[in-house]
Amino acid sequence: MARILAVTNQKGGVGKTTTAVNLSACLAECGQRVLLIDLDPQGNATTGCGVVKRGAMPTVYQVLIGRSTAAQTRLSSDFGFDVLPANRELAGAEIDLIDLGQREYRLRDALGSVREDYDFILMDCPPALNMLTVNGLVAADTVMIPMQCEYYALEGLTDLVATLKKIRANLNPRLEIEGLLRTMFDPRSTLTQQVSCELEGHFGEKVYRTIIPRNVRLAEAPSYGKPVIAFDRSSKGAQAYLLLAQEILDRRADRKRAGATTAGLGVES
Repeated sequence: MARILAVTNQKGGVGKTTTAVNLSACLAECGQRVLLIDLDPQGNATTGCGVVKRGAMPTVYQVLIGRSTAAQTRLSSDFGFDVLPANRELAGAEIDLIDLGQREYRLRDALGSVREDYDFILMDCPPALNMLTVNGLVAADTVMIPMQCEYYALEGLTDLVATLKKIRANLNPRLEIEGLLRTMFDPRSTLTQQVSCELEGHFGEKVYRTIIPRNVRLAEAPSYGKPVIAFDRSSKGAQAYLLLAQEILDRRADRKRAGATTAGLGVES
């Protein structure tokens, strides 16, 4: 059964979409069956894996309001994983979900019919705590938090952890933090190094060993509608995401061997 992973951070511009698209491609490269769900009305994850969002119909919007199923909506990308696409139409979901019953659980319930088809389901959440993000967090088993190593990111992380605890207490008791991912990392910056050390000291093993560097090829790949491993496999960005995919698989194997069970978010606020 798929492990459902929400890639989220209330702060924008931290690499959520870049991570969702490239991690999906790298997990698929490692032989995993992967579904990527674009929950952002901007649809950047959709175009980032080569799907033309203007022509994508139906989309995750129809899935959320019950006009289509996840199985009917998913598309096969050219990079070994499936996509539930999004476009601007998704912006109307906030209003349309108001009058629907169990609105926080719409995505979770919709994924029930396809969960057995995948090893991983990744969700690219919008940079806001809205009903789309809530649906993602309620559907998720775990959360990946991409973040830059800067002062404001630490402040935002405290708020995000508090939000996740509220979701766990009221809507999704199985939710936990999968890991914190350091993105756009510049080792030449003293502040970056200091914040990185603080994260490791406070969150321990929840911080991925893999670090995603600042890399121009990561920025260029979306304009070609490709994950970076299909655009420039030898680039530092591509190699970093391949290492991240392997680290995630290793962690999953360790949990299975240990017979681990989810006991909480695994962090202290």
